[in-house]
Formats: sequence, structure tokens, C-alpha cells
Amino acid sequence: MKRLLIALPVLLLTACEGGGDPVEQAMRDASAERHAATVKDGETSGAHPTGHGPASPGAGDAAFAASESSMHRKMADASGATVDEAYIAKMIAHHEGAVEMAEVALANSKDPEIRRMARAVIDAQTREIAEMRAWKPAAAN
Repeated sequence: MKRLLIALPVLLLTACEGGGDPVEQAMRDASAERHAATVKDGETSGAHPTGHGPASPGAGDAAFAASESSMHRKMADASGATVDEAYIAKMIAHHEGAVEMAEVALANSKDPEIRRMARAVIDAQTREIAEMRAWKPAAAN
């Protein structure tokens, strides 16, 4: 029983790291489908992934402009004395940006699937932010 309790968190972390997160997998699948739809005879068309014309900023993009700008600024400003510390600092900023974008989607989307994914992103990214904030460097040998 003790071994199971120790192994379970490792298995769960491994599943997430290996792409086992169902939200991330659904997003990867949707992205692959959109990409496949824009490819014709081996060439990428100039069409927007939805097939509604050329890719250009619209009202939807404007809703996310502030959160994207904030995330990119915070990621650029995040730093650390080591690669590990810089990675943690930058990923915290990145995840905070994902939470902000998901909050925009929740506030503005009426699509139940988008709202479900946004809630899942908020839950997962908030947990991961807490995990990264709790991280301490491994002791040097």
C-alpha cells in the first residue's frame, strides 16, 4: 500500500508531462486539424484556420491584447541566476498569462466547450503556478 501511495503521484506527473493532460491533448488535436485544413497539395494556404479569409487581427484578438502584452512583458522581465531559476520565473509568468487569457474567454464566450476548456486551464495552470512557486533548487552534491 505504501508503494502505491508513493508511486501514484509519480505516475500522475508522468502522465501530465507525457502529454496525458486531456485539455492539452484536445488543444493539440484541434490545432492539428486546423493546420491540416489549411494545407492544400503540400502548400499552406493564406486562409485563417477557420477558413474565413486571411489571418488578420479582429475583435476576438483585441479581447486578448492586454493579457498577451502583459504576459510577454512579464516573461521578458522574469529572470534567474541559473537556468532552473529563470525557467521557473518565466514559466510562472507564462502560466499567469494563460490564466488571464482563460478569464477573458470565460467573461466573453458563450460556447460551453470553450468555457469548459477555459475553466480547466485556470484550474491546471493555477495548480502548476503554486507548484513552481514552491520549488526549491536541488542541493548540490
